[in-house]
Amino acid sequence: MSRGSGGGYDRHITIFSPEGRLYQVEYAFKAVKSAGTTSIAVKGKGSVCVVTQKKVPDKLIDPTSVSHLFKITQGIGVLVTGTVADSRSIVQKARSEAAEFRFKYGYEMPVDYLAQVLADQAQVYTQHAYMRPLGVVPILIGIDEERGPQLYKVDPAGYFVGYKATSAGAKDQEAENFLEKKFKGNPQLSYDECIQTAISALQSVLSEDFKAHEIEVGVVRAGEDTSFRVLSNAEVEEQLTAISERD
Repeated sequence: MSRGSGGGYDRHITIFSPEGRLYQVEYAFKAVKSAGTTSIAVKGKGSVCVVTQKKVPDKLIDPTSVSHLFKITQGIGVLVTGTVADSRSIVQKARSEAAEFRFKYGYEMPVDYLAQVLADQAQVYTQHAYMRPLGVVPILIGIDEERGPQLYKVDPAGYFVGYKATSAGAKDQEAENFLEKKFKGNPQLSYDECIQTAISALQSVLSEDFKAHEIEVGVVRAGEDTSFRVLSNAEVEEQLTAISERD
């Protein structure tokens, strides 16, 4: 933001411009996009899937130590898009809150409540001059005992809402346009369809045919085992093969 047009309003996080904008919060949204990764999340009939690119910035880095997918509790997973350092911070906060909830009430924290806690924290970060908003968008997934598959997205301004499918990061609008067409008839996607829809959306938006090690796929599934898990390269390869054969 240039000094002429912004009038210095982007120097302070808590001051509105005359147009009613908080420039520092808008910069946090831009930081998510400038991280250069695109993430997709899709909710099916009895499962939820998240897919993102796996970029290893340096050949000397161990690829197994690079991930945007994190397990918060046994049944809740999060895909964090944006600044990597901020990602670790918000994951630590989420795990701490979930553990405290379990200790206090004796059962696992619901997905929607965890999304609310993270959103409340993000919103507080827009109110104090000694903090800055985190440049990340967490997408939370899990299976609720009463309401089934759950998918929530939290943004740096502190807004959160449930989705049938959503996207974050670079080219998120193109991805959401793709997903809107897929969900026009309100389809009840199976487990495999859910994963393949998410991967297809990522491939379509970025115009790439990914190899198994170039993407990360996290899933939760209703049934006896509702735990969050990250698919292995072999499982991702199976889904990529199914997509290529279908097309």
